[in-house]
Amino acid sequence: MDIVFLRGLRIDTVIGIYDWERRIRQTVVLDLEMAADVGRAAATDSIEDALDYKAVAKRMIEFVEQSEFQLVETLAEHCARIVRDEFGVPWLRLTLNKAGAVRGASDVGVVIERGGR
Repeated sequence: MDIVFLRGLRIDTVIGIYDWERRIRQTVVLDLEMAADVGRAAATDSIEDALDYKAVAKRMIEFVEQSEFQLVETLAEHCARIVRDEFGVPWLRLTLNKAGAVRGASDVGVVIERGGR
């Protein structure tokens, strides 16, 4: 299995359970590892045969910026579903980081894996 990855995608959104969090935008960071067959794209040298990571990034930015979930788990699950359904990705690992959510911790969030390898 080949993997196309996207790391450190920073997106501002409304996320959180506290009243003060509902009134501000916070930055979440997405990391994606997505199963893809890069052999076909390598053979044709054509973006049409590749998993277009720029298109994935644009779609994630569009969705996350407009979302207003309370839990990072919910946001992560919706993002994973979009990538799998809209881009035909059979397997992915998604890390959603809400840096600064816990005092004293540099990072906090979830890692989810969906689909078969």
